[in-house]
Amino acid sequence: MSETGRFVLATLCGLVLAALVHIGIVFGIPWLGERDAFSRLRSTVAAERSELVAAPGATDTWLPRPDPALAVAACAYDLRDGPVRITTKSGPLFESLSFHSRAGGVFFAVTDRAAVRGLLDLVVMTRPQLDEALAREDEDEPSRDVRVVSPTREGLVIIRVLASQPSWRGQAEEAAKAVSCTSEPVGAT
Repeated sequence: MSETGRFVLATLCGLVLAALVHIGIVFGIPWLGERDAFSRLRSTVAAERSELVAAPGATDTWLPRPDPALAVAACAYDLRDGPVRITTKSGPLFESLSFHSRAGGVFFAVTDRAAVRGLLDLVVMTRPQLDEALAREDEDEPSRDVRVVSPTREGLVIIRVLASQPSWRGQAEEAAKAVSCTSEPVGAT
């Protein structure tokens, strides 16, 4: 093999190795990061209420440049002990909930337009928990729960409430903080 051929082969091997290392590091960041969103919100697993992350006009926020018209709250969940019920009342302000796996991917989203009689009630569970709930369910009276299957045992629910006018900022913050994230014992759903 000529000098040029060896140089090209070595360069290509180096580039392939660098690309593999880069891809591995990028995919490893969610598991290696110490101050990821889930770690910051771990206290909300037992708190049963969402925590305000960013609010219109607030200066102490996690987000680098929060939207001044949005109140953002979040709660973490851990499905090891059973499903988690997410409940919120719909009001005059637009509200959306997005469900994220711990690794950061969004797997479900819903807005307040899906509320029934002013209440949005969802149950987050793993696939085995869903199978168990379906096995226990009475065929004559099926559950009316909206069940969301989480791809991982740990994750986040991000709540966004839009304050379309500056005078509604306080109401948006209260709506974002009022979302209930309660763990249910296995067999309760």
